[in-house]
Order: sequence, then structure tokens, then C-alpha cells
Amino acid sequence: MKITTKTFITDDPGIPFMGPGPVRLLERIDEYKSINKAAISMSLSYVKALNILNRLEKCLGEKILVRRRGGNERGGASLTPFAEKYISSFKGLEKKINSFAQAEFEGFQREVYKGGDKNEKD
Repeated sequence: MKITTKTFITDDPGIPFMGPGPVRLLERIDEYKSINKAAISMSLSYVKALNILNRLEKCLGEKILVRRRGGNERGGASLTPFAEKYISSFKGLEKKINSFAQAEFEGFQREVYKGGDKNEKD
């Protein structure tokens, strides 16, 4: 058995603004160099993607995208160096949290099954 966790960062009222969804959106923007193409690839509306990105920038207090207007020919978007570092650091944090949670879960299993008939499973 394994335990599964999802990591979210919330603002002061406790509303999530950073987690797996926004990370995936930023990674897709980096891949497609387009907010619209990234949104379409995730079955999001352009407006919903913009709302996620604007909220992320507001909560972080940093620019996460360089946006270029101009339509298909000249427009596009790319991640700022801050966004690239933030994504990388967030993914590292997720790995640490998941490793910690798995170790704790294994301890939980040992405690629950200690002295019982049930064999511990991986």
C-alpha cells in the first residue's frame, strides 16, 4: 500500500492558488509558448486560464509570465526566470512531502498490524 498526497499552497484566507493544476498550466505554457494553446490542451477556457495565472501572480507578488500581444504571428507567452525557479522548487517540495508522508504511513501500518494476523503489504 501507498499513501497519496496533493500539495497546495493557499493564501491567508486558505484558498488554494498553487498546486498540480497551475503547475501543469505553466508547464504547458512553457511547452506551447501560448496561454491559449496551453488552456486548450488542458480543456480549460482561455478566461479560466487567465484567472488562474492572474491569481497566481497576485498571490506570489511576482510576474510569472512574459506576455506578448499580437495574435498567432507575433503573440505568445513565456515563463519568467522566477516562474521557472518556483516550479522547480515547488516540485522539490512536493517530493519531500510525499516521501515524508510515505514514511509516516509505513510507520502507521507497522503500528496497526503489530502483533496481528495481517501481513504488512508494500
